[in-house]
Amino acid sequence: MITSIDSYTFTDTHTHIYYHAGTSKLDEHLQRCFDKNIQRLFLPNVDIDSVSLVMETVNAYPENCFPMLGLHPCSVKENYKEELQRLERMLSKHTIYAIGEIGLDLYWDKSTLDFQRDAFRIQVDWAKTMGLPIDIHCRDAFDELFILLEELKDDKLFGVLHCFTGTLEQAKHAIDLGFTLGIGGVVTFKKAGLDAVVKEIDLEHIVLETDAPYLAPSPHRGKENESSYLYHVAQKVADLHQIDIEEVARITTRNSKKIFGI
Repeated sequence: MITSIDSYTFTDTHTHIYYHAGTSKLDEHLQRCFDKNIQRLFLPNVDIDSVSLVMETVNAYPENCFPMLGLHPCSVKENYKEELQRLERMLSKHTIYAIGEIGLDLYWDKSTLDFQRDAFRIQVDWAKTMGLPIDIHCRDAFDELFILLEELKDDKLFGVLHCFTGTLEQAKHAIDLGFTLGIGGVVTFKKAGLDAVVKEIDLEHIVLETDAPYLAPSPHRGKENESSYLYHVAQKVADLHQIDIEEVARITTRNSKKIFGI
């Protein structure tokens, strides 16, 4: 349940905190979130098996946790069509707020690119039919992704480019295509260069995320990430734009409400 509400609220638009579903660790993580006014968390599954973990977490914290459903590109194998059929049947059983996380990943396996593209097209079609945003995972595949988005763009295509780590040019391209940039812990890494990009992007085009348990921000880099560390991401963005962290919370949470409709 929501434990405290001040004049501002943070939103973690992408977290896998559900990996701790049904444990005291989940409760402890969420309490640390609430202590820092991180009240809204969006949970993307990655495969069929993780759907139940997402929904268990949502059912435990329905006022704070909101589900997305999709097939992660690293889960797209030769049987992807069967997996998508199973996932599509689940869409009518749950209230969800985005299709995700979906996308392209050429870091781990380049051989499945054609499968990934087809799975992406199918899931984008779901999102358009349902009037939902998409939550995009992209790793080592910006060129391929933008070709796909140009092919699929229309007034029904929108969402978040999760864990954005690209160039300023790529950021502007994504924004022009109707996407908001998900900014996470990488913005706090000294040599990543993302800070210079975020400094040039209007906050109207940004939402915050952690991608917990991955990519913990400084000063926790190298440790298990958690959604309460969103505060460090927000502080870095505030410093880059030379505004109060409360203003970052207000703007980015407002952006998240526009995207997800809640």
